Amino acid sequence: MDATLVKDIGFKALLVGGAVLVSFWTFNAVKLVISARGINPLVRKFFDQIAAGRIDAAYGLTTKTYKTHVKRQDFLKFLASLNLNKYRNLKSGRPRVQEDQIIITLNLKSEDKQDELPLDFTFAKTDNDWKIDRIAKVNS
Repeated sequence: MDATLVKDIGFKALLVGGAVLVSFWTFNAVKLVISARGINPLVRKFFDQIAAGRIDAAYGLTTKTYKTHVKRQDFLKFLASLNLNKYRNLKSGRPRVQEDQIIITLNLKSEDKQDELPLDFTFAKTDNDWKIDRIAKVNS
């Protein structure tokens, strides 16, 4: 075989492999965006409920699994430990898929932008609605 022909075949194989990889990534990215619809309104509703003092309503946005592991009193203590009233801005990170859940790091910032509080929210779909399955501080 001619060396040029081998190079040409190798280059074409590389292009095909790259195209398959890009197609796979694009398909998964589109699938993620479509499946994640409904999470942003849930996050907004969660923080609106807390800001309005409707803690039980915020707790109601969590999964049965969450409520099994985090009792209402523990939820109240966790929220109190976050000092959420000092944060005004919320920035959402890039969603990550893990099995049938979506994890998003939400970064809360104080009004003066001096303090930040990154929180990992894990979302699980129950029936056709997203619910919060886990909330954890991100270790810096």
